[in-house]
This record gives sequence, C-alpha cells and structure tokens, in this order.
Amino acid sequence: MEKLKVGIIGATGMVGQRFIMLLSEHPYFEISALIAGPRSAGKSYDEAVAGRWKMKTECPEKIKVMKVISSENVEEVKALCDFVFCAVSMSKDETKALEERYAGAEIPVVSNNSANRWTPDVPMVIPEVNDSHLEVIKSQRKRLGTERGFIAVKPNCSIQSYVGALAPLRKYGIKEVVATTYQAISGAGKTFNEWPEMIDNLIPFISGEEEKSEKEPLRVFGEVKDGIIVPAEEPVITTQCLRVPVTDGHMAAVFVKFENTPTKEQILEDWNNFVGKPQKLGLPSAPEKFLTYFEEDNRPQTALDRDLYGGMGVSLGRLRPDSVYDFKFVGLSHNTLRGAAGGAVLIAELLYREGYITKVIK
Repeated sequence: MEKLKVGIIGATGMVGQRFIMLLSEHPYFEISALIAGPRSAGKSYDEAVAGRWKMKTECPEKIKVMKVISSENVEEVKALCDFVFCAVSMSKDETKALEERYAGAEIPVVSNNSANRWTPDVPMVIPEVNDSHLEVIKSQRKRLGTERGFIAVKPNCSIQSYVGALAPLRKYGIKEVVATTYQAISGAGKTFNEWPEMIDNLIPFISGEEEKSEKEPLRVFGEVKDGIIVPAEEPVITTQCLRVPVTDGHMAAVFVKFENTPTKEQILEDWNNFVGKPQKLGLPSAPEKFLTYFEEDNRPQTALDRDLYGGMGVSLGRLRPDSVYDFKFVGLSHNTLRGAAGGAVLIAELLYREGYITKVIK
C-alpha cells in the first residue's frame, strides 16, 4: 500500500520527538514534513533539536537531515502532507487558531493539544471507548466549509489510567468517582537533567490538571446529538493530581460508587473481556489487550508495567471492596505513549481505517 504522508507540528518538542519515533517505520504513515516555530524554521532537524533530544533512542538519520518548515507556511505543508499531527507549546487561543487554519485549508489535524477539547463538534477520542464520536466530524466539516479538513483531539494524559477501566462498568450505574493521579515529570515535558528539583520530591499541584481530570471523562462518556457532543451528566468525579519523581507513567488510585454494585468477579470479567474498535480492526498501534489486570498485590508498578504492549496498554490492580465507596483499584498508563503521541497515532489509524483521512489525489 502507498503510505499517507504526515506532518508533525511541534516536531522539536518532547511529544513531537515521540511522534517521530512512533512514525519512522509506521505501516500506514510516513513523515513528510517537520513543522515548528520561527526559531527552528529553515534548519535541519538535527540542528533544531541540538542538545534537546529527549528520547532514549537516537533520532533516525533520515529525519535528522530533513528541513524544518515554519508552522505559518500552511500551503507548503499542504503540498507535502495528507494530514498532520499537532503537539505545539502555545497558548490555547493561538493553538485553536492554528489548528482551525490547517483544518480550513483542507488538512486533517489530529491534535495532542487541549485547545479544541471542548469545541462541541470536535471529537475527543479514546479509540477503545468512544469511537462513535467520530461521526460528529461531518457536522464539523459543514461548519468549517471543508471537504477533507477537520480536527480530532486526544484527551488529557491524566485520565487514561482510569477512564478505560470505568468504561465497561458504566452499565452498573457509576455514581461517584474519587481519583488521585501520580503523574510523571515527562508530562511537563521535562527530564530529571532539566528538573533536578523533582529528585526525591513530590509536588501536590499541577496547573489545570484537576479540572481536566474531572470534566474530560464526562465528554468521553457523552453522546453525539444534533451534530455536537453532549457530555454525560454522571458520574460525579473529584480528583487530586500530584507530580512525582518518575520519568514516564501516570498512576491513579481510584474509588468508585455504583447504583447497582457489581461483584469483584463481575468487574474482573468485564475488564478481561473488554475489546474496543482498535482491537477488532487490528490497528498497528492497538494493544492486544486494552485492559490488563494484575493479581499481585504489588502490581502494577510504574517501572515494570508502563511499557505494556509498547506503552499502549492500561494496567490495573488491587481491586477490592472499600469501607466508604463500593470498590477501589489502581491504574497505570504510559503518559507520552498511550497518553500523548501513541494515543494520537492510534486515533489517526482509526480515522484512516474508517475513511475520515484519505490520500490526496495530486
């Protein structure tokens, strides 16, 4: 098959670098444009990221020599790409305007950013949970006046470790959720070399994270009505989000109250049998199992389990009755793979297989 050509906006940042590593040998997509701000434009990619390469493996040679294009040169990008990923470090207003400009130019945008997560006709997707939300794209295209162009977004990394686990349990009527997330420093785009203050330290505040962690699951659990996504009204979710001295991997401690309380055995069976659209389609980035439960009392562990199924699986453990709520458990997800670039690549694979992203006929 002829691969689709993809650009990466924000290619020099940590998530952009992760996109490069995930896409360098992808079976559906090939990198045709590296896109960044004015400081990097015109340089080779190797020059643009000199001293700032954050991945554990070296950048591919064929990427190092590519010329970086300014994000302002939309027409140049359009000539090179069938669609783009977006992972920029800009204000929400600037990001929203940039993504709409690309979509308006008939370039589909799969975004890692938060700017359009609450735009009513933009799908915010965890592919195993709410793939049906993609149907809102036809309404978005009507609003934008486009035939190909649209925006689809990935939810915040902080919710990946527990929203998937809650999804197959919604049939029991989830009423309340309390979640505390323990979030890795790569979620701030940092390494320990750049942030030595985090060594042997914990910071009990991450700006904006608690609001996202409480509200975004309701949008994921919502439904498409009259061309927009209407968020679910339940469950009530309250969270605390802590930054912990871990390189990668977000852990969540979760408490759940149900209207019709299931047994532990029912929950484990629901988790074990849960299969999403990516697994049914056999998408390249899809984990063989979306949810994996560990019976050991001391699992999942961040260092041992964050890379499960290439960092795209969600690890669960310690499910047990609670004295205040009905059940409690812990969840773990890789924040820059499942929670960021990998999750966006999986969305793009789904969009491609469902016919929303197509090859440009030139």
